Amino acid sequence: MSHDDIFVVDDDPAVRDALSSILTMQGFDVTSFADGTSVVSAVKGHVPACVILDVNIPGPSGLDVLKRLKADACAAPIFAMSGQANIPMAVDAIRSGAVDFFEKPFDAERLVGRVREVLAEGQRPSRRSGQLASHFPGMELLTPRERQVLEQIAGGASNKEAGRTLGISPRTIEVHRARIMEKIGARNAANLVRIVLTEQ
Repeated sequence: MSHDDIFVVDDDPAVRDALSSILTMQGFDVTSFADGTSVVSAVKGHVPACVILDVNIPGPSGLDVLKRLKADACAAPIFAMSGQANIPMAVDAIRSGAVDFFEKPFDAERLVGRVREVLAEGQRPSRRSGQLASHFPGMELLTPRERQVLEQIAGGASNKEAGRTLGISPRTIEVHRARIMEKIGARNAANLVRIVLTEQ
């Protein structure tokens, strides 16, 4: 493709405007969409350099749209974002083919940096397998129990499901999760998933 154009999908006009302004100032061409159905149609006619997709859009959800684009063999790397991000959602988005996941409010510079990084890698979005990496920063600081909790989280389990599997309360899972995030230096749910899931 001759130039970098980006599709931004978000039902909030303020977010669409903010992202369009940031990316346009960085030299990208931006096309905005308020819902998932219109972006799925648009991609059929033209594959953008990348798609930035809100998970919480009305109609088909962002995750449905992500799965649909991947099922249609859309080559564009897709970034997922959400204002109500939680770990199972981030795991689901990355397993469904998103190259990265951002929590709102996002750091504009970091988002632009990641977009540039992924575009520089070419159309080879990294695939995360939903398996824990064999090594990641801070791994050796985790207790055996924390590692079990992390395996549950990386598998997409909610606090309640992880608690049921490990025979401890969801509250205890939360405490472990906070310690895990502190030990491996994760700033938020999306960041934790990025650090510990393997690329393949």
